Amino acid sequence: MRHEVAPQPPKVGPATITVSLADAAGKPIAGARVKLEGNMSHPGMNPVFGAAREIGAGCYQASIEFTMGGDWVMLVRVDLPDGQKFEREFEVKGVQAG
Repeated sequence: MRHEVAPQPPKVGPATITVSLADAAGKPIAGARVKLEGNMSHPGMNPVFGAAREIGAGCYQASIEFTMGGDWVMLVRVDLPDGQKFEREFEVKGVQAG
């Protein structure tokens, strides 16, 4: 799994998360369901959510809203077409306020 966050550097407000999925041989995985959950790195903040849509073979895109500046952890939940499920996390450090 690879990911990209736009804009760069990330800012408070709307952001686009792009997730690319490929199998062990590097072949894109089409037809998956991909959901994102973003949490601040410190407790007490409400999470943000986004459902990704497939924009190309193995490429999924979701819109989320960074509600506060600081460091975020994104949880990616994937349901593969064959019924398998997995989760991965990645960090989005230094979301800038305003």
